[in-house]
Amino acid sequence: MINRKIPKLELRRQIFHAALGLAIIILLVLDLIGAWYIFIALLFGGLLAIMSRNYKIPVVCWFLKKFERKLAFKKLPGKGPILYFIGILLALQLFPKDIALASIAILAFGDSASHLVGKYFGTIKHPLSSKRVLEGSLAGLIAGFVGAAFFVAPLEAFVAALAGMIIEVLEIEVNRQLVDDNVTVPLAAGTAMIVLRVLIK
Repeated sequence: MINRKIPKLELRRQIFHAALGLAIIILLVLDLIGAWYIFIALLFGGLLAIMSRNYKIPVVCWFLKKFERKLAFKKLPGKGPILYFIGILLALQLFPKDIALASIAILAFGDSASHLVGKYFGTIKHPLSSKRVLEGSLAGLIAGFVGAAFFVAPLEAFVAALAGMIIEVLEIEVNRQLVDDNVTVPLAAGTAMIVLRVLIK
């Protein structure tokens, strides 16, 4: 049975996920920010997250209540956004700007679409994971492709979005700890585009 009722928290989280990515992309395109600004935001956000474990910081506390899952709130408040900025920073540092922007677009739009469609509308089991459904990956592939295609060639955008959605499903573990898809998706997407450019030269 398809569960069509999306909890408000999850809807807010995914809208914020996509909107934040879009805002960062626009600022990067306009050269108003760069990797250094992302790094500073990451440090500042990490400090606020640590402080929020023991102190109720007014604006931060409201934000966390609106967008953070209860389990994550208890362990490390703001963990999702922190990892999101880590993924973006890695993409900016490792890849050319066009590839980095495409990778961020796949993270912002593909990951959000995959989560919402897969979790609340999907029914077909994914061939690569018993925990995921195929509709989610297809939605993420389409949304990621559309976003990435603004910055790279269509073939590169498709391959990158496909790589991002595959790595999201596979759930990579390091030392028995699951690596967050906010980090793996842009890295997989960017790497796929680099490899493709090398192969078709």
